[in-house]
Formats: sequence, structure tokens, C-alpha cells
Amino acid sequence: MSEFHSEISNLSPASLWQFFDKICSIPHPSKHEEALAQYIVHWATEQNLNVRRDPTGNVFIKKPATPGMEKKKAVVLQAHIDMVPQKNEDTDHDFAKDPIQPYIDGEWVTAKGTTLGADNGIGMASCLAVLASKEIKHGPIEVLLTIDEEAGMTGAFGLEAGWLDGDILLNTDSEQEGEVYMGCAGGIDGKISFTITREPLPAGFVARQLILKGLKGGHSGCDIHTGRGNANKLVARFLASHAQELDLRLIEFRGGSLRNAIPREAFVTVAIPAENETKLAQLFELYTSLLQSELGKVETEIVSFNHAIESDEQVISIADQQRFIAAMNACPNGVIRMSDEIEGVVETSLNVGVITTDKDTINVLCLVRSLIDSGRQQVEGMLTSVAELAGAHIEFSGAYPGWKPDADSEIMAIFRDMYQGIYGHKPNIMVIHAGLECGLFKEPYPTMDMVSFGPTIKFPHSPDEKVKIDTVSLFWDQMVALLEAIPEKA
Repeated sequence: MSEFHSEISNLSPASLWQFFDKICSIPHPSKHEEALAQYIVHWATEQNLNVRRDPTGNVFIKKPATPGMEKKKAVVLQAHIDMVPQKNEDTDHDFAKDPIQPYIDGEWVTAKGTTLGADNGIGMASCLAVLASKEIKHGPIEVLLTIDEEAGMTGAFGLEAGWLDGDILLNTDSEQEGEVYMGCAGGIDGKISFTITREPLPAGFVARQLILKGLKGGHSGCDIHTGRGNANKLVARFLASHAQELDLRLIEFRGGSLRNAIPREAFVTVAIPAENETKLAQLFELYTSLLQSELGKVETEIVSFNHAIESDEQVISIADQQRFIAAMNACPNGVIRMSDEIEGVVETSLNVGVITTDKDTINVLCLVRSLIDSGRQQVEGMLTSVAELAGAHIEFSGAYPGWKPDADSEIMAIFRDMYQGIYGHKPNIMVIHAGLECGLFKEPYPTMDMVSFGPTIKFPHSPDEKVKIDTVSLFWDQMVALLEAIPEKA
């Protein structure tokens, strides 16, 4: 590897952290991970490893078994190459060009004003560190690095039969040390489109921009049950309560940036009669105080701004404005149902992730997740009903299956016994309310035995993302021990 660019390269285990340091230095947001993929291919070639890519762009690397381990079952180590690009509004960062700037903050590693990419960069670094190691004992190893997981699971959807020979797959995309996953939710994207007409700014009206920000945001699967506020829903609530009494006219609604991240910020441009400026300021300030009271235990940094701005844009017609605001206020969001089968796990959820406005359309991007197909279909029906009542168009795309738990999984039993042997207690065996790629891998490789594990990562998909340093060492120790414990082929 070339020279390191941050202090994290001095952490232990050295090889893993040095790979992660390098990963941070190469821009790799979803849809823009080619430079990192090419770096990995070049590095593997230099190591005389068998490396190739499929037509989708996924990277495959093979490493032979260490001496005496040739009869072990072949293991696929799997991670995704891309990261979620989220930044604070006041952070100047181009994810397609600028490196991530990681730093040590006490017991954690985090990044300056942006997502860190520990999801799934730490897992990817662990795969590369296994390939680089001359000391780890293991059977035949394959590494599968998929593209575009965060923005549509393109790599997993494109994986074909015949590219992998492994019997067991170790997914490294989990985010809580001490937990091992044997199932996950499926999901589908929903897009609601409101056709709008515009008309001239009424005489005597002035433009204002209302901003709500400071919310925690986070992963729309792992964090959906935490009670965090959704900026899109919160601003829609204010508009539904006060648009009529203020004679407010909507110009633009912009909130959230990714359909799989809980929106942290929303920006609304409105026009109101000049004589209502003071009333707007009072109501918005009162509403902010209300949110701070309601959500303050979870959302500790809610702030709002009310700016006077110059605007010559036309306002949205009253009829179109009303149906949009009513639909957004009525739209379900968050946890729809908890699982009856697995205590404490969300069964079905919805995230109203992104709202954008252009000249003649308002688009709303949502992500539905569910452990069961019927739960997903229920929410699809709810969204369809909201859209129909509001005279909007809705379409669904990118459906991906859940990963059904296998109570007879051999690798799960091996992981459980390995973990108990090291730490003296069993890991928590879990099903996660997030979209792991394992469900899609089961399509071309139905007999492959799979588990998912990883270090503790907090606030993924948000600029507060951080990974706990000591859990990375634990994750690595588990990886090394697990590879040695893989059984021989029958």
C-alpha cells in the first residue's frame, strides 16, 4: 500500500486499519466506486492473487488454502465497495472527488463533517487484510466485493451463478459487535410524483425560507425504531397546521438526500403576505419549541431558521399545494409493525426519505422494509392509497428479497461455539431490519450457508457515523478464529 493519510493507520490490528485508511483516501460513494475497485484489482494483481470482475462490476479475488487446510470448506468473505455520501450542510465536500478525513475521537473513529464509510469499509478492509496475511490459517478463500449496495444493491442483483465456488459466505456488513445475523428484511423503493402548476407571486407577498435541521438522521433500517425525527414529516406537519391561516404559498420543498437515510434537514421556500411575517416567525419558533419538547430526549440539537430571501419564482397553485401538503402530513412513516416472531425487531417500516421540487413536479422517494412480503405489500398499498387520494402518480421499483433465517445453519452453530469459546458467553443471534445482500445471494447460490457479523458502528448513513475502535479488534479476532474453525468437506 502507498503512504497512509491519517492517524488511524497506527491503530491495531494494523493491516485492517491501514487498508481502511487507504479506502478512506479514495472517493467511493455509490455510483462512483470505480476508482476504489480499480485500486483493489491492481493491488490483488500485485499480490499474485487470482482477481477478476463480472459484467456488473463486482470484484472477485481468490486465495489458496494455507498448507494443511486444503480440505476445508471454501469460504466467501463479502463486503460492498460503496459508501453512503452524507455531509453536514456547512461542510464543503465533494464525495466524488474528495477523500474522507477520518480521525480518532476517544474510543471511536469518525470523520470530519461527513459519513465515515465504516459501513462497509471496515468489512472490506478485513477482507483485504485476510488476503494480505501470511499468518492466518484458512481453507480456500474467495473475496466478493459488490458495487452499489447502498443505492440499489446493483452488484448483488447482478451476481450470477458460476462465479463463486464457496460453501460458506461471511457477510461483514453488520454493525453491532456481539451480535451475529442470520436473516434480514427485504425492501422496495416507492416514488410519489405530484404534477403541479404554478402562478405568479401575488402582490404584496414576500418570500421566506424555513429550515429545520440538527436532527440525528441515521440508517432507515437500523435506526428506524429509535424515535428520531424525520425532517420531511416534521416540516409537512407545520405546513398542514398553519399554511391556511398564514395565507402561505409554497414555492419549493426540499428535504433529505437518500431514500435509505432518515432525513436530518428540510428546506422550504414559501411566500406570505408581508403583514404575516411576524406571525410566521412566532408560529415557527413556537413549533420548534414544541418539537424540542416532544423529541428532546432523542433529538437534542433541533434548530430552525427563518430567513428573508429574494425570489422571483412562481408559487404552486393552491389546489396542488393543498393536496401535496395533506398527502405528506397523512403519509405513514417510521415503524409500521414490530415482529411477533423476534422480540425487539422491527417487522415493517417506511422512510419518507427525499423530497425534491422542480418547475412542474414534486417527487417523494420512500423506502419500504419488511421481514415478510405481506408486510411490504401492506405498506405499498398504504402509499398507493395516499397517492390516489392526492391525485398523484406512484411507482415502485428495485424490490429485493429478505434473507430467511435457517435454524439448521452449520456456520451459525460454528460462529456461536467459536464466540463462546473466546468470550465465555454466546453472541446474540439476530435478524436485522436492514437490507443485507445475503437475500439476493441466495437466488444464484441457494445452498450457500451464510452469517453476517461486524464491529460496532453507530449512526451509519449520517455525518455522525463512527466505529468503536476496540470492537474492530474483536471483529478481527472473530474473523481469524472463524476461518480456522471452518470444517472439512464431507
